[in-house]
Amino acid sequence: MKITYSIIAPIYNEIDNLDELHRRIGEVMDSTGEPWELVLVDDGSSDGSTEKIRELAKKDKKVRPVIFARNFGHQIAVTAGLDYSRGEAIVIIDADLQDPPEVILELAKKWKEGYEVVFAVRSEREGETWFKKTTAALFYRIIFRITDVKIPLDTGDFRLIDRKVVDVMNQMRERHRFLRGMSAWIGFKQVGVEYKRAARLHGVTKYPFRKMLALALNAITSFSYFPLQVATYFGFTAAGISIIAIPVVAFLRMSGSQFFGGQATTLIAVLFLGGVQLISLGILGEYLGRIYDEVKGRPLYIVSEAPMEKR
Repeated sequence: MKITYSIIAPIYNEIDNLDELHRRIGEVMDSTGEPWELVLVDDGSSDGSTEKIRELAKKDKKVRPVIFARNFGHQIAVTAGLDYSRGEAIVIIDADLQDPPEVILELAKKWKEGYEVVFAVRSEREGETWFKKTTAALFYRIIFRITDVKIPLDTGDFRLIDRKVVDVMNQMRERHRFLRGMSAWIGFKQVGVEYKRAARLHGVTKYPFRKMLALALNAITSFSYFPLQVATYFGFTAAGISIIAIPVVAFLRMSGSQFFGGQATTLIAVLFLGGVQLISLGILGEYLGRIYDEVKGRPLYIVSEAPMEKR
């Protein structure tokens, strides 16, 4: 049977949300009258989510479980869902129900109008702290300004992607993945749909500040040379300051001024230049580390249990 819609939900310790997620997605997708499947990717859960996914799969043949051997991360879990999806339109949605499944109908409407990537734009964010909202807004705007690909503002991974776009994404096997950037880089006809993001139903966020920072680093290093350019700017700035300082210091010494006397000035200059060098080495290290990960050629994920057939 040809599947029209594949719904991908990465799962990491979401046992309290799984029943409601399954119920709401079922109601929404059954209303379309089209064949669909729900791909639940268990990303090494330890709270019983794995057993719950198996239970749902036994009750409902539309549920396709993909069980990881360990935790590989959210972006890798979504990648596995894309690999195992069989639909013509693939929807990525989080399991915490902050992204309402009912919005899928709006995404599908745009897809039927001919758009190949329909991303959901967060017009409001309920139940989140001022710090979370501020850092999220800052994250999206920094990424937009410094990356080579113009990634839409205030959009997460909640989106509908046409099969032809997914087939291209499945050929891109880089390890440090930023999927919303990858879908923007590919191109095709894209459009946004605004929605109101709900508060989390149960549990805690799986994207604290530390993980958001790691995701930002992946986004920047995958789609921009800006950090390397910053290191170059630091070097030119330090050299420029030194060139200007040489005649100034010489003039003051010849005039008998003690303004630059003692070891304090030398110590400050050494610390400044040392800091610039360490920052530059750190930036180079980030890029080299990512190259090292790619060269090893390890698989993106290890599956302990999954449907036999892919598309």
